[in-house]
Amino acid sequence: MADPAEVTKVSLYQMLGGEAPLRRLTRRMYELMATLPEAKAARDVHPPDLANSEQKFFEFMSGWLGGPALFVERHGAPMLRRRHFVAKIGMAERDAWLLCFERALDETVANPQLREAIREPVRRLADHMQNT
Repeated sequence: MADPAEVTKVSLYQMLGGEAPLRRLTRRMYELMATLPEAKAARDVHPPDLANSEQKFFEFMSGWLGGPALFVERHGAPMLRRRHFVAKIGMAERDAWLLCFERALDETVANPQLREAIREPVRRLADHMQNT
């Protein structure tokens, strides 16, 4: 028999609404990264075509928010710092990336409590990714 606490536990992925809203968030983030002049530092550490980066970020966020573990299924363990160590990620890159993420979050997620529940751990993750 399932533990009642586990049965009623709702993931951030579910609260967000699942795949379609997450896809809107990640797509908007990469649109902003491609177009905002103030996102240049983050844009410059990505390949010329952002489609693969956007897809991998979507897959990662799916599992990270408690939904399907798409990234792990397709690419193995995330090991984010290790995968990103080939790029210089300092404060400017982190800040530009967060600008894009937070603006996309504000534009695509209506619920302010849900936005904050996602925003804080993503900020900690962005801090963790700095390698210079």
